[in-house]
Amino acid sequence: MASRLLSTAVKSHVGMAKQFVRPLATATNSVATRTTTLSNGLTVATEENPTAQTATVGVWIDAGSRADTAEANGTAHFLEHLAYKGNKAAQIESLGGSLDAYTTREQNAYFAQTFSNNVSQTVDILSEAVQNPDLAGLDQEREVILKEQQKLANNGQQVVFDHLHATAFQGESLGRPVAGTSESIQNITRDDLTNFIKNNYTGDRMVLVGAGNINHDELCKLAEQKFGSLPSGSSLSAKLSKKPDFTGSEIRLRDDTLPVASIALAVEGVAMSSPDYYAALVMQSVIGSWDRSLGGASLLGSRLSTIVDKHHLANSFMSFNTSYKDTGLWGMFFATENKTQIDDFVHFTQKEWARLSTTVTEGEVERAKNLVKGALLLGLDGNNAVAQDIGTQILATGKRLSAQEVEQAVSKVTVGDVRRVANAQIWDKEVAVVGHGPVEALTDFLRVRGFMSYNRF
Repeated sequence: MASRLLSTAVKSHVGMAKQFVRPLATATNSVATRTTTLSNGLTVATEENPTAQTATVGVWIDAGSRADTAEANGTAHFLEHLAYKGNKAAQIESLGGSLDAYTTREQNAYFAQTFSNNVSQTVDILSEAVQNPDLAGLDQEREVILKEQQKLANNGQQVVFDHLHATAFQGESLGRPVAGTSESIQNITRDDLTNFIKNNYTGDRMVLVGAGNINHDELCKLAEQKFGSLPSGSSLSAKLSKKPDFTGSEIRLRDDTLPVASIALAVEGVAMSSPDYYAALVMQSVIGSWDRSLGGASLLGSRLSTIVDKHHLANSFMSFNTSYKDTGLWGMFFATENKTQIDDFVHFTQKEWARLSTTVTEGEVERAKNLVKGALLLGLDGNNAVAQDIGTQILATGKRLSAQEVEQAVSKVTVGDVRRVANAQIWDKEVAVVGHGPVEALTDFLRVRGFMSYNRF
């Protein structure tokens, strides 16, 4: 639960487009992000806008499904659901606000939008929702999650990306699905939930975020009152700091009764904190994305879109860059009804990947840089998006970049950088492949691996 192209997001219950790229500051917003660290390690971070009528406050926690145990996979997501239990949501609504929460592989987030004069009450409610969730309706919420899993099982894209993580990060916690499995959800107990909170909801892994009409100093005082008693850390933090291993491999889920084949190919990507993060985004943008329903392929800068459109090789495709705090996945997802030419699509995709480290042009890179800057700098609108940006960046990289820093970082990417990073991350590297649906014509895995490099001229 990357960019569909370069869109922001981290919510597990929204489209995959919003799960691959961390959001960043808007180009028009030059307000600095203020941060304060409490004695127990909890960070308070705000972007103040006194002219706003509302504020968003929330808690971002470095404890997504990656912090689950193998036996209780889905615990983090379970706690997200429980945040809505009891009267927490009703209390926020009574203040004229709204409560929201989401879970990713690396983060839990609980946040609310409210009027600026209700910030104190909102922080109080969030504190209770995070530290003392209502466990009375455990079995009822379990049924809700199981039904949600059934719905996700019918989403080809969701199925492919869950299996892509599973095969790329075999035996690693990052490879487990955010929502867990039906078996693990059925086995999760009250003790699993309380132990997860005890081991993971610690000050050093939490950020209390405020955006909009909010006062930083006042939010720090509220943080001391409501979160000051949290422990500073646990032994689990060190365990989760180990970088997961990437494994070149494949999973094929052949089902000829399905009308569309959904397929993904990926190499190990860069971390969010990597100095090559923006070069990877530019590489992603060079490959591009396309959907046959939009038309205009001949007017797009992506060479692959022209080839795919001309030969009707796919219904749609998207290049993606999924970055985590210490690793990532960089690759291609496509869906197609043309099941006899899947091999052709894979062939042309790998040719474009190889070209990134050999003959990509300066014009392509400049165009891609403009697309990246447009998506990153203009992709936020509203306090919720700003708050999400702050929480996500601080947990992943330890700081939040300003709009000017983001623009400068993207602008500095050169053709040489793209070729260097592509050579280091893609050329002759291990690859993970997942196919779901009528995938008989999907290229043999050894051929895919062999075509990760071509003769250079």
